Amino acid sequence: MLVERMRPFTSTIFTEISRLAVETGAINLGQGFPDTDGPATLLTDAAANITERGLNQYPPGPGVPALREAVAEHQRRWYGRTVDPADVVVTTGATEAIAATLLGLCGPGDEVVAFEPAYDSYAASVALAGATLRTVALHPPAFGFDDDELAAAFSDRTRVVLVNTPHNPTGAVLTRAQLTRIGELATAHDAVVVTDEVYEHMVFDDAEHVPMASLPGLADRTLTISSAGKTFSVTGWKVGWVHGPPELVAAPRAVKQFLTFHGGAPLQPAVASALALGDDYYAGLTADLTRKRGLLSEGLRAAGFDVLTPRGTYFVVADPRPLGVEDGVDLAWRLPELCGVAAVPVSVFCPSAAGAQAYRPYVRFAFCKRDDVLERAAERLAGLRA
Repeated sequence: MLVERMRPFTSTIFTEISRLAVETGAINLGQGFPDTDGPATLLTDAAANITERGLNQYPPGPGVPALREAVAEHQRRWYGRTVDPADVVVTTGATEAIAATLLGLCGPGDEVVAFEPAYDSYAASVALAGATLRTVALHPPAFGFDDDELAAAFSDRTRVVLVNTPHNPTGAVLTRAQLTRIGELATAHDAVVVTDEVYEHMVFDDAEHVPMASLPGLADRTLTISSAGKTFSVTGWKVGWVHGPPELVAAPRAVKQFLTFHGGAPLQPAVASALALGDDYYAGLTADLTRKRGLLSEGLRAAGFDVLTPRGTYFVVADPRPLGVEDGVDLAWRLPELCGVAAVPVSVFCPSAAGAQAYRPYVRFAFCKRDDVLERAAERLAGLRA
């Protein structure tokens, strides 16, 4: 009885691989969630909001004022941008923000340009809206796009261009020049830019996160999405937000109230306080993940993989072809039994058949785990050479 447009989305690879990891006792490096809690102050603040302050009823529709103000201040602090708290809408995670935005802006006949591989909710949300997805390949190993291919994806039907940087699953961080080019095409075709920036504080080496809304001429056509889940290691809280010019943010605001209505009342003020944590917290987050990236990458190389070093997020893409393995999908399903580690194939992040074929060999591992877990995973992976 499921409508045809949603039939490709009856399950997710994360659900399936996580189930397999549980059944086999494998170390789950497939799904991107940390195995440690976030800042202690964040957790105690949320607990007090529940048990002492009684913040357990519906919050205001657009979100509690403290969080909306904190998001605006976060933009000023890190990117020098002026955001009106009235133009911030709090959502049930970034995934709802993406869905509400696309549902509010797109309909049948509209087209959405997105890069592939892509977070799997993008294609599903476009399908929910009844719109058409146009994909642009990010080519390994650097995960850049071809300018001609990008330009060809735009048309007079382009309604939205969806940009994810830092990028899941590849770990790429799009450069200022790349983002400027995307913005030029969006402007030429009068398209709305929707940016998914949930990994904004997870950039390494000399990479720089550049919000598209901070680029000249793009603030008036850009909706920016982020969340607390990745930055503060509370993925289960599902506290996200979207902000932009009032005429654009009105779209997700209208739709969101008929999806989850309003929630997260005790969590929202706690996230507001966490956003104001000192620079040492954010620097520590980057340093910690840089070390973890090294631990897992070294283990993968020792196991015989080629490693495509990520410049952002907490995922690393690995190529098993030096091990004589051509099919990453088959390998991902076999890994738990072969060596007791779970990963996900990158091809499942590709909505197009061409993209799925191009990325067929690659697998993605998450390194947002405790050091001892990553060390055990590296030891288990070492057995693959045999």
